[in-house]
Amino acid sequence: MVVTLITDRTSRVDPGATLESDAGPLRVVGARPHQHRWIVAFAGVDTRESAEALRGVTLRAEPIDEAEGALWVHHLIGAEVIGVDGRAWGPVASVEANPASDLMVLAGGALVPVVFVVDESGLPDRIVIDPPDGLLED
Repeated sequence: MVVTLITDRTSRVDPGATLESDAGPLRVVGARPHQHRWIVAFAGVDTRESAEALRGVTLRAEPIDEAEGALWVHHLIGAEVIGVDGRAWGPVASVEANPASDLMVLAGGALVPVVFVVDESGLPDRIVIDPPDGLLED
């Protein structure tokens, strides 16, 4: 099966890993990268029909232990964004992947690169940013 990973942890598709889905647990028996995606073989999915039955199914994995200094999307969503000057910019509505730096999309539509986060110790309630002048205009 062809799988698109939305994580940089390729160990998620190591042989023996188990991924959860709405169709039940799926155990990886083999995987290899292929054109920005992965070709993954799952135990018990050995016919075209059984693979087709899983088309579009979302796969989920157990949470990974928090890495020191890592910002996780699920922690950012809903957090109130405060500037170093104390100004509130609103909550994070979503996070968009971007090659240079992931972008926090604020409820008002403003885009703030994650690299401007200077203090995340208040997560999940708030984060502090130090954006350059002109990035967030009224």
